[in-house]
Amino acid sequence: LKSLEIEEKINKIRWLKRKNPAHFLLSTNDKTIKLWKVSERDRRAEGYNLKEENGTIRDPSSIKSLRVPVLKPMDLMVEASPRRIFANAHTYHINSISVNSDQETYLSADDLRINLWHMEITDQSFNIVDIKPANMEELTEVITASEFHPKECNLFVYSSSKGTIRLCDMRQAALCDSHAKMFEEPEDPTNRSFFSEIISSISDVKFSNSGRYMISRDYLSVKVWDLHMESKPIETFTVHEYLRSKLCSLYENDC
Repeated sequence: LKSLEIEEKINKIRWLKRKNPAHFLLSTNDKTIKLWKVSERDRRAEGYNLKEENGTIRDPSSIKSLRVPVLKPMDLMVEASPRRIFANAHTYHINSISVNSDQETYLSADDLRINLWHMEITDQSFNIVDIKPANMEELTEVITASEFHPKECNLFVYSSSKGTIRLCDMRQAALCDSHAKMFEEPEDPTNRSFFSEIISSISDVKFSNSGRYMISRDYLSVKVWDLHMESKPIETFTVHEYLRSKLCSLYENDC
């Protein structure tokens, strides 16, 4: 949580549902979220009445007849333009954004807070989660990722560096600091080691398309959770098991 220069990097990109031929997407770096419009053109209008093809305005007195402009093919042109900029809402670095199923709101999460935004309002957001302790020396975990439910617009989850996933319901309270469900795998005391806390940190969490399951990624594995069962994941897939014996050197190299 040290103060750092903001790097030129994109942390997350989220597409919005199509409403017209153009594509809209949200992107975020460490501090600023932008709404982009991406469109392509392969035709252009020709034969204007009040201006020449090069754009210069014609003298109205010289116009003796009306023309109907026509669309002529042209070389394909792709344009990307920032439509809205949502800035200055996060003290810490933004790690994730997620578009709500209502397509009107989205959330953005940093290490200690999650904000709820409306797509049309750029200068204010609503703080829905705040885990910052009164004394920063008591800080034990940070938020690592957050995601809206794909179908229920009032539900979202966020994961933490302690290996927990919390499901929150925005209908219960305006500030969702108290969760509705918490998903956490009980630790096997026989496997406990110096690295247990570091490797249990969840780097990302995603819902299945149905919204019934979640997939979480920690340092060595991928876990599948059923939203109806908080006690343990229904599946665990080991991804980097061969790194378990190399954790010492990885730790020393900050990897």
